[in-house]
Amino acid sequence: MEKKWWKEAVFYQIYPRSFQDSNGDGIGDLKGITSRLDYLQQLGIDVIWLSPVYQSPNDDNGYDISDYRDIMSEFGTMADFDEMLDAAHERNIKIMMDLVVNHSSDEHAWFMESRSSKDSSYRDYYIWRPSQDGKEPNNWGSFFGGSVWEWDQESGEYYLHLFSKKQPDLNWENPTLRNEIYEMMSWWLDKGVDGFRMDVINFISKVPGLPDGEVVSGLTYGNGMPFFANGPRIHEYLQEMNSNVLSRYDLVTVGEMPGVDVEEAKLYTGDSRNELNMVFHFEHVNLGYGEYGRWSVGEWKLPELKTIFSKWQYGLEESGWNSLYWSNHDQPRAVSNFGNDSEEYRIISAKMLAVCLHMLKGSPYIYQGEELGMTNVRFEQIDAYRDIETVNAYRDFCDNGLIAADVMLSAIHRRSRDNARTPMQWDGTPHGGFTTGIPWIEVNPNYTNINAENVLADPDSIYYFYRKLIQVRKENEIVVYGKYDLILDEHEEIYAYTRSWNDEKWLVVCNFSEGTPLFQLPESLVSYTSATWVTGNYAESARNIASLELQPYEALVLSLKR
Repeated sequence: MEKKWWKEAVFYQIYPRSFQDSNGDGIGDLKGITSRLDYLQQLGIDVIWLSPVYQSPNDDNGYDISDYRDIMSEFGTMADFDEMLDAAHERNIKIMMDLVVNHSSDEHAWFMESRSSKDSSYRDYYIWRPSQDGKEPNNWGSFFGGSVWEWDQESGEYYLHLFSKKQPDLNWENPTLRNEIYEMMSWWLDKGVDGFRMDVINFISKVPGLPDGEVVSGLTYGNGMPFFANGPRIHEYLQEMNSNVLSRYDLVTVGEMPGVDVEEAKLYTGDSRNELNMVFHFEHVNLGYGEYGRWSVGEWKLPELKTIFSKWQYGLEESGWNSLYWSNHDQPRAVSNFGNDSEEYRIISAKMLAVCLHMLKGSPYIYQGEELGMTNVRFEQIDAYRDIETVNAYRDFCDNGLIAADVMLSAIHRRSRDNARTPMQWDGTPHGGFTTGIPWIEVNPNYTNINAENVLADPDSIYYFYRKLIQVRKENEIVVYGKYDLILDEHEEIYAYTRSWNDEKWLVVCNFSEGTPLFQLPESLVSYTSATWVTGNYAESARNIASLELQPYEALVLSLKR
């Protein structure tokens, strides 16, 4: 296993709009991030993944970029960015930018030129098609509702947008466009950024002809995923990107890849493939999805989660690398989705989830507020939500009578992306210390109890528990490079596994329930008769490792001895 700095790093995602507002306009900004770098340095993280801060009309909260070389005015100036970058580097914190190049904004100069004329030199920067006998070019449905096709009256053709109609897809078949993107990436890397998280990067290669997708019963549009996810030229494009840009810098790259499987991930991240360092897959966060995806909320069982994590742990064991996460800006809050966010169990289950994830093999990601145990929000009216996906889904499903309004709102409480986008809860003052103005989205009402000021004053808090886990990682190579092996694979309450490195073997045991199940050492480990405590979310105590009665949501890590 080749050692790399990014394998040993702990990542922290900042969603700038919701992190810290410095000027009272209700929107988080770059100066706000700079003001909180000491907080992150104290936590012990190594890399900030910075969600988009580029110039944008903000149709999809910055993932619709109108200028890749400028800063969104709401976030500040390029001078503010440079100040933040320098301040982070002074604290030995690296900055990983969000790279959004499957699509741009329809207000980008490229698109405005592209739509100006069919003869424009920029026309092929995007994907244009004529109507098919008065119909749209194919039947694909957009991720944000409706069709992927938008008719452009000015130039008399449809353009493709997998997401919002204000996010036209870029045409990666065009080598001139690709070179423009590579030059832009080099510009940021020369400025000093330390890597890229690449938004839906496995969507950039579409199957020629753009065939119709299968239509699920009850829905209007077809599923285009088989024709744009992991497309025919994707590896060619990424290897070209690596050759032209990535290989020239000491950086980290992670690709967000909906629909990717382990075998494909090996191709994207294999040591000799010259593509990316790691990928974000979605299998575990899609647990409980039903007929209508995230809006059909079902139950999931722990063996399903263990199967998914283990498949990826074993699959990328010798080549490639795992990115480890419970939550991000597109997912519900970790403790609400995978733990128990009740008053009784929120803290202890949040710590359990931290142990379970951070002891796996791969690079762990903390989403802002996860270290506080921030929870999902339950807005009572759809008008309180700001996420375009949520608002459009409510309209589409409720207006069509597919889902009753109260059922849909319940699903939104569980699944909406806005659960992760409510402002960071810094203290108990109005708006949680996020802003002195009116926040762009309401703060979760529980901010008076769950906030950074409270956790920093409590040595037994989730924050300090994360800090301790990060320290354990930095001091023990077994956490980074050790081999993973699942045990008790069918247990309904306990997730247990071992890590092995040289002559060391660690046992990780996590109770995903409020019950008190009995952990019994499997036969494969009976030669180990004692153990040294490494960490856990209950007080350290002498335990009989052959038979452990676990407390509710208990997690412990033991170094096994013969």
